[in-house]
Amino acid sequence: MTQNRFSTSIDGDRLERIDGSLNALEADLDMLIALTVEERRELFKMGTKSHAFCTTALDVAQQHAGLMPRDFDIDEFRRDHMALEILRPRAMRLAHLAQRMADTELALGSDLMAAALEVYGVLKVAGKDKGVDEARRELASRFSRRRPADGTPPPKV
Repeated sequence: MTQNRFSTSIDGDRLERIDGSLNALEADLDMLIALTVEERRELFKMGTKSHAFCTTALDVAQQHAGLMPRDFDIDEFRRDHMALEILRPRAMRLAHLAQRMADTELALGSDLMAAALEVYGVLKVAGKDKGVDEARRELASRFSRRRPADGTPPPKV
């Protein structure tokens, strides 16, 4: 192989621990929600400056609870603030881990494609009359550029 960006093997014990850890995370984070695209679009977004604004607003609301409308739930405001403070650093750790997982997946996929292209190249050049014509045709089908019946151009590969 001419390219090898990443190389490892994952034994059964490690895979079992990984799956067990993921199961435990999913069980412990069962309170998390999933939003629709529309819900995400409609929600206020809190950035760095907004975080300080919300912390100050919580302090002010607690200090001046008598000014707040009766239906304003300061305790819920406090619980939401505390939950965010607890979840945010863990979300950052998970995002970092997810990015490393995605990068590793990308590198492995690239290694596989490079090796497969190398095999295909060898079959095209050195495989003639060696009994590998069917295998070469099967690999070549990955690059076929047949036009659909409606005449639209084939998708880019």
